[in-house]
Amino acid sequence: MTRNPLKAAMAQHRKLPGFWLSLCSPTVTEIAGGSDADWLLLDMEHAPNDLSMIDDQLRAAQAAGGPEPVVRLPVAEPVMTKRLLDIGARSLMFPMIQSADMAAEAVSWTRYPPVGIRGHSGTIRANRYGRQGDYLKTYEEDLCIIVQVESSEAIDEIPKIVAVKGIDAIFIGPGDLASSMGEVGNVGAAAVQEEIRRATAACKAAGMPVGILGYGEDAARRYFEAGIDFVAIAGDSWLLAQAMDRMLQVVRTDL
Repeated sequence: MTRNPLKAAMAQHRKLPGFWLSLCSPTVTEIAGGSDADWLLLDMEHAPNDLSMIDDQLRAAQAAGGPEPVVRLPVAEPVMTKRLLDIGARSLMFPMIQSADMAAEAVSWTRYPPVGIRGHSGTIRANRYGRQGDYLKTYEEDLCIIVQVESSEAIDEIPKIVAVKGIDAIFIGPGDLASSMGEVGNVGAAAVQEEIRRATAACKAAGMPVGILGYGEDAARRYFEAGIDFVAIAGDSWLLAQAMDRMLQVVRTDL
């Protein structure tokens, strides 16, 4: 039985709102960790997070005792995967997965031989510095592996990707999907939304949990109603900018 609450909730196809964190701050992660969200995304692809920053944010999330932290790698590759697993990340998101072969390769980086190619170290944060004697027997149960599909070609491959053992969820990347379709910055374009529906339907047909970014109440509600299981309903920098602008508008109205 998994000790990862996000993985367990996904398997039940619960509706799971989360926050996307890009400010590289353990304090922000701790604040978000005290919320009632189901998951937090710690971004390394489009945020200047390095490994030591992620280490501190994992500690902050754990101390808050709330949402499961998911780390999005800067690029799908084995060395960073190994290092993130070693520091205790157990939920990973791999960007720009285009095929079942790429998905299978990503899974192999998260498993020890003979199943995969993850390198072994006996004293790491993930096994409580060697104190968790059953780590090698139980770690796989707690891994949650999420792969991003971010192009029409990747959406075509979803029926094959979801069949890869070890994949726990698909995450639609709406921004890059729009860009790949010639609609840079226009996620709301009809053709882009149709591709999102197509990806959702393919995941649903396979019983695979599916997620997406959908900032704001309207977008989040629309995606949940469309059958998407987990949605990033807001980001830390987005929320801060929105709140600052709104506060200034309200105050200046009264001046």
